[in-house]
Amino acid sequence: MTCVGDSVSLAFMGLESHIVSGPMGPLTQIWSAECDSPTAFSSLASVTAGIGFARIRGTWAVHLRGPATKATTMVCSADSEYFGADFRVGAYLPLFPPARLTNLRDSVLPTLPDGRILLDGRPWEMPTPQNIDVFIDRLRKEGLLLVDPMIEELWYGGLRTMPARTAQSRFVRAVGLPLRTLGLIERARHAVRMLHAGRTIAEVAVGAGYYDQPHLTRSLRRFIGHTPAEVARGSVVLGL
Repeated sequence: MTCVGDSVSLAFMGLESHIVSGPMGPLTQIWSAECDSPTAFSSLASVTAGIGFARIRGTWAVHLRGPATKATTMVCSADSEYFGADFRVGAYLPLFPPARLTNLRDSVLPTLPDGRILLDGRPWEMPTPQNIDVFIDRLRKEGLLLVDPMIEELWYGGLRTMPARTAQSRFVRAVGLPLRTLGLIERARHAVRMLHAGRTIAEVAVGAGYYDQPHLTRSLRRFIGHTPAEVARGSVVLGL
């Protein structure tokens, strides 16, 4: 079974992943995962930043991550668990600009001996998958998480009064990537959803707006890490 980040659950070999909740406020989703044995998966190109919590060999680590412009093969560790939240496009922590976190250049937050997180010089209680939304809301209320209300308008072409250079600068500051790159990533992820729905590769190439099947293949290899045929067979693990 495959997963592209918006499925309800994933179980493949030693890896099991769940979507805890869908979009709300500044978040697109909250997710959790457990890994019983080392399992390789393809971490997809993504347009969103987020925060992730990982327990590996009994120790928790907190990662702030940015968007990714390519797929990366990763392996989860045995007896490890993970959870986190993906931010909506335009939501970010000004202390950790998304452009500095792109392509797995995560910022790892310090943790104190009692398990609390050190952020902005203050200790914060470590959240759980069930209350991470409360943790995120506290960040927002303290001004540590901002949501630029114009970003989604810029993304969908609804804001045409701002000069192009100003719009691009504002977009990159809040998102970490140029607007065009986000469009390419979203098209590839849309193609994966079409393949999962049973559409043929030829239908997906046309329906997702690619020039031809080789163009689709090149795009999926870059952003998804697999060919359309591999994705259609459902024999690969995508996302986490």
